[in-house]
Amino acid sequence: MVSWPILALAAASFGIGTTEFVIMGLLPEVARDFGVTIPQAGHLVSGYALGVVIGAPLVAMATAPLPRKAALLALMAVFTFGNLACALAPGYGSLMAARVATAFAHGAFFGIGAIVARALVPKEKRTQAVSLMFAGLTLANVLGVPLGTALGQALGWRATFWAVVAIGVAAGSAIALALPGGMPGTRGGLAKEFRALGRWPVLRPMLVSTLSSVSFFTVFTYIAPFLLGVTRLTPGEVTGALFAAGIGLTVGNLAGGWLADRSLMRTVLGSFLGLIAVLALLSLVAPYPVPALAVLVLWSGLAFALVSPLQVWVVEAASDAPNLASTLNQGAFNLGNALGAWLGGTALTLGAGYAELPALAAFVSLLGFGLVATALTRPRSPSLAGSQGRP
Repeated sequence: MVSWPILALAAASFGIGTTEFVIMGLLPEVARDFGVTIPQAGHLVSGYALGVVIGAPLVAMATAPLPRKAALLALMAVFTFGNLACALAPGYGSLMAARVATAFAHGAFFGIGAIVARALVPKEKRTQAVSLMFAGLTLANVLGVPLGTALGQALGWRATFWAVVAIGVAAGSAIALALPGGMPGTRGGLAKEFRALGRWPVLRPMLVSTLSSVSFFTVFTYIAPFLLGVTRLTPGEVTGALFAAGIGLTVGNLAGGWLADRSLMRTVLGSFLGLIAVLALLSLVAPYPVPALAVLVLWSGLAFALVSPLQVWVVEAASDAPNLASTLNQGAFNLGNALGAWLGGTALTLGAGYAELPALAAFVSLLGFGLVATALTRPRSPSLAGSQGRP
């Protein structure tokens, strides 16, 4: 099922994922270079996330009429030139502006890329195709971020952005060569897109996407101090644990796509149930390194098993105007990233301990499960019903 066009999309998602997350490993170097504090440099992370949330609907509307291959190539050009601007940024402000501009390509690329990936394969393999595209994003956490961090520490943080520019050029070339033409943009104009967004069956999976991200980032944002303070790992062991979690989320992403092609809603419901149980278990085994590591890997896999099924759910629900809905779902995920970090941080500020964060995340997952369950109590559209398999 793996094809050159989907591999080209995965390569692009690897580059986008690397540029999003690698800055976290380069904060000391950036702060030192520009004479700002590390917390100030940390705003480069939230600035990118804000760029995704704001840019997703704007860019989706701008690219909706374009043929999808042309839209993806334009987005890769924005991504590549944005990273070039990051590599050449003379100051903190210009680096922030370049990061935000680069982020504008993020949501639309994954939104349109998910639609294209589905169109390249038979109907029974559509979610697997989307998960293969997103595999580039998960591999960015496993390989791109540590390698990019090491490169930046050895040769300076600008070298990392030059490397991402090279990835952008290579991925854009691969898309130009491998992706077939003949995939028109959305017809019917922006009014049709917004009418689709106004329907609860479209808004519901977007809200579920946000809740899934809130649950994950409530804990994952603070996973290093959690493992250091509660599980009592050494810094070197924390690095190994995060690498293992990266493997877990990569495998979970692929497994979620495979399972969802057999039953979309069962996969989403089962993943949320698994998350609730595993997060409760993590609270209990956190002080014990071996079981804590096993549960950490399982938790990361279940969390990312939801990504491609939720993306496909949104696309199926808005099948008459998928561009804006699919892209906005990427904004929903990123909004959840920010809200999860805020929720966990607020709980810690109010006196909660790191060991209590999994219970809070389990409650958010319970809300997600309940919202998904409401979708099964009402009549489904023919396209969504067909994608869910037999009840």
